[in-house]
Amino acid sequence: MDTKETLRKFEETVSGYIRELDGTSLDQLVWKPAEDEWSLGQMYMHLIRSAQFMHLRNAALCLEPNGSPEVSRAGKTKQGEELFQTGSFPPVRIRVPPSPQYTPPQPESKQQLADGLRETVRRMIEIEPAIASEFDPVSLARLEPGKEIVRNTVLHPHFGGLNALEWFQLIEMHYRHHLRQKKRLYEAWREAHKR
Repeated sequence: MDTKETLRKFEETVSGYIRELDGTSLDQLVWKPAEDEWSLGQMYMHLIRSAQFMHLRNAALCLEPNGSPEVSRAGKTKQGEELFQTGSFPPVRIRVPPSPQYTPPQPESKQQLADGLRETVRRMIEIEPAIASEFDPVSLARLEPGKEIVRNTVLHPHFGGLNALEWFQLIEMHYRHHLRQKKRLYEAWREAHKR
């Protein structure tokens, strides 16, 4: 999938998230089905923060000509290879123990979430041309057989070294992956608040 298609799919997914926010109360956004689970609002905060402070940051680092200490030439792990071959996260629930550095805060308002989602889209639109030109299929097709362009990567804790295009694509896959959690949380809220 090229960068324009990734961006189109991402914008479509984010539009759905924003539409659903309109009909959701703040009480519903901060409600947790269990003490050790995230609320819907925390899930939104996780999506916004991981895209802005990890994925987009790392994509930009990969594009820097001189790199930084975080940039390497490392390849993907087996898990990373599988993720990019299938183009999506496996349909399983991923649980991480609560911790101050990983557990997202509750949102302050619906507006905070909508603004954060829109800002993520804006930043994706902003970086897309640089990634597209770096991974231009026409230029790549001109490479001699057996040759490949060496790409800067930044390590992901589970997927290994990802290049700028892969970090960009990961954002779209990540937002799509959390659609299952969103659905589960909406259903849990309805079940808990039946009259």
